[in-house]
Amino acid sequence: MTLNGVRRIVLKIGSSSLNHPQGGLDEAAIAQVVSAIADLKKHGVECIIVTSGAVAAGMGRLKLHNRPRDLPGKQAVSAVGQGVLIEMYTRNFEQHGIVGAQVLLSRIDLAQASHYRNAQNTLEKLLRLHVVPIINENDTVAVDELCFGDNDTLSALVAGLVGVDLLVILTDVDGLYTANPKKDQSAQLIKEVAEVSAVECMASGAGSMLGTGGMVTKLRAARIATHFGIGTLLLNFTRLKELDDLTKGEAPEGTYFKPVKHRLAGRKRWIAYAGLSEGCIHVDDGAAKALLEEGKSLLAKGITGVSGTWERKEIVRILNSRGEEIAKGVVELNHDEVLQVKGMHSGKLHELIENFEGEEVVHRDNMTVMVDM
Repeated sequence: MTLNGVRRIVLKIGSSSLNHPQGGLDEAAIAQVVSAIADLKKHGVECIIVTSGAVAAGMGRLKLHNRPRDLPGKQAVSAVGQGVLIEMYTRNFEQHGIVGAQVLLSRIDLAQASHYRNAQNTLEKLLRLHVVPIINENDTVAVDELCFGDNDTLSALVAGLVGVDLLVILTDVDGLYTANPKKDQSAQLIKEVAEVSAVECMASGAGSMLGTGGMVTKLRAARIATHFGIGTLLLNFTRLKELDDLTKGEAPEGTYFKPVKHRLAGRKRWIAYAGLSEGCIHVDDGAAKALLEEGKSLLAKGITGVSGTWERKEIVRILNSRGEEIAKGVVELNHDEVLQVKGMHSGKLHELIENFEGEEVVHRDNMTVMVDM
């Protein structure tokens, strides 16, 4: 495969690549990451790091042998480790004359539109200043319901946030295989995937063909990034030096997920994957068809029920009669108002709802449907 014109990348590094066999962080691994980025920057490629390792760094500094299991314990260890982690990156970048900047993101930073724009503007400014953003989840204060869940997902959302050309996920395997290579010697590396949904089913159930549970989150990240129009490369950490091939238009050997043709752009990226959904609107089959096949907005007439609560201008999930999510969008009415007008013709809305002049409950311009995703 060829990758011409790569000028901005997100590089995601997982804990398995950074943990030292005897505990703590492996500074030699961080030095390798920094060296690879320095080589890319010499060719004009802007780089953003999404890195794990804070907990491992904290355990090493505190001389802990077992990872804490409770949330306060994990957050305390991470708080210690964040400083150690960024200090290692900073010291190594300085040896190459490069400035790094720590950026801690929480789920709420990407869930609220104003926070999303602020994060975007900050990262863009850092890149214009030729600084390498070093991003990690701000898990020292995060609560479970506002966590990204994994840095693979975070890396895909960051890739969309700053519109990179390529997301590179470094891991401890060579890529996606046709079978579990540890159990099946005939397993073949899949070098290119045209559509992530075609291989996602391989990750479900016992005896998965993918071989590792961690592959599930990597496929999820690839799905998000490719629907942003961003190619995703799954690459073994041991091939890190081969990233320099990107400057020649070639990709190192791994698994490359091609971007979709009809990509999500701008606000619809945020609606689809970054914004948090506050509730659900249930619709009948006619409304579902209008949304999915006819490109229409959601009107009150097609609404059959609601679940959850929300205020005006928050994001809701739209479910069909079978309870399947078919779309997400910014709703124009709050939970009580939607209950009040469900099943009614649009002309009645102005009579029943104060300070509302529109006809759509969710406008098409503020909606992402599953066919887009």
